[in-house]
Amino acid sequence: MITVNTHEAKTRLSALLAAVEQHGEVITICRNGKPVAELRVPAPPSSPKRSRLEPDPLLKGRILYDPTESASDEEWPEDAR
Repeated sequence: MITVNTHEAKTRLSALLAAVEQHGEVITICRNGKPVAELRVPAPPSSPKRSRLEPDPLLKGRILYDPTESASDEEWPEDAR
């Protein structure tokens, strides 16, 4: 694990990122001697990617009409006719 202060991290960011990418290093960035951030290789995804064509299971609700169908005269407010 490498520990650097914010100024050094700013100065050597490219080299620190290379160490993370190539060697799997964990970089701790400190401000006034206290850790404030970590650079590390991202964790592998926990779930397989879903198809972008399938609806998100967290979305609830259904559209009970055809949104491409134009509105009839009765559906428009009086002042908008």
